[in-house]
This record gives sequence, structure tokens and C-alpha cells, in this order.
Amino acid sequence: MNLMLREKKQSRSGSLKVLNHAISGPEGTTNANKVVDILGLRTIFPLFMKTPKRAKRKGLSTLEHEEHVVSIIAGLLQHVVGPTRSRVLSKFEENDFEKIERLGELHFKYLEKVNATDQKILQEMKAGISLDEDEIYLRRLESGLFTLQLVDYVIVESSINNVKVRDRLIKLVQLRRGSLNTIKDIVREYANNLGDENKEWKVKLQQHITSLLEEF
Repeated sequence: MNLMLREKKQSRSGSLKVLNHAISGPEGTTNANKVVDILGLRTIFPLFMKTPKRAKRKGLSTLEHEEHVVSIIAGLLQHVVGPTRSRVLSKFEENDFEKIERLGELHFKYLEKVNATDQKILQEMKAGISLDEDEIYLRRLESGLFTLQLVDYVIVESSINNVKVRDRLIKLVQLRRGSLNTIKDIVREYANNLGDENKEWKVKLQQHITSLLEEF
């Protein structure tokens, strides 16, 4: 999958999906470490920094591409430890913290989309339209909520125990008149809505996220 992504051909969209699936969830640890070992970070982070243009009607949309790439980075941070984890985290300090800048850009982009959907839902409910919780959550997901959750999760993971990264993040958020509390709330919502196909993995990840938010 890494080689196919580097070739920049039509197969890249499918490769990104497969790689995301291979790293996600409780079974992704071995694959996550393998990605780092085969220098996959050199492939993934350029795709993170710049979303490729869609070839006509083929391939992933911008929203789909960004969701898969951010999900892969989140998966790496959930699985790798020790020196391998340090290699992943060091990417966020490169080139004057450009990847933190990109995370901030994506945070505000998707936050705006989700807020717009929330406003529309609120207007519909005020107009007497009945919407159940599942329908509301599904519409928020369709507007980019899951990508926003992953982006903010990566923000939290990358800034814990790194003063330089955290300082840059705070400046970035303040510049856009944002709030670290908003990021915390979104990550908390992500933890609360984790799938329960593997309860042990879910509880472990929720506990990890809770401890992260206490330090953030």
C-alpha cells in the first residue's frame, strides 16, 4: 500500500482506504509499527499536508481523502510506543511546526462545517421538525464531524509533553479566536462514541483519552 501511494496513480485512493483499515482498531498495532518501519511517514505526511486534486469523477473527494489520512495518523498514535512513537511525534516539529499549522487549518475548516449543520438542525427543530438523536448525529458525521474529532485527537496527542508544539498550538488557536476547551469537548465526544465491537479496546482507549484530556 505504501508503494502504491508513492506512485501517485489512480490506485492511490484504494490504497489509502486499505491502509486506514489495516491500522484502525484493536488489530492495527503490528501494521502501524510496520508503516513506520518501512518509512511510511514520508508517504503519509505529504498527503496530510496537501490534499491531491481529484481526477475528474474518480478517486476520493477532498473530505474523504482528509478523513482517511487523518485517521491513519490517529491510528499510528494510538498504537505505536517508545522510539517508534517518538519518530511519529517528531514530524509535528519539522519545518517550523507546519503540521501543527495544518492541524489548526483542518480544525477550523471542519468546525465551521459542523457548526453550520448544527445551526441548520436547530432551525429545523424550532420550526417543529422532529429529529431523533441518531439522525442528528448522522447528519453531523456527514458534515465532517468524524474528521474533526480525529483532527482534534491528533492535536491533543501531539501537544502533550511537548511545550514547543503546545505553545505554537495556543498561538494558532488564539489567532483564530478559538478555544482549547472546544478541542477538549470534541475529543471527549469522540471517546464517548467509539464503536463497541471490541469492548476491551474501547475501554482502554477511552481511559487513555481521559488521561490525555486531564493533561491537555
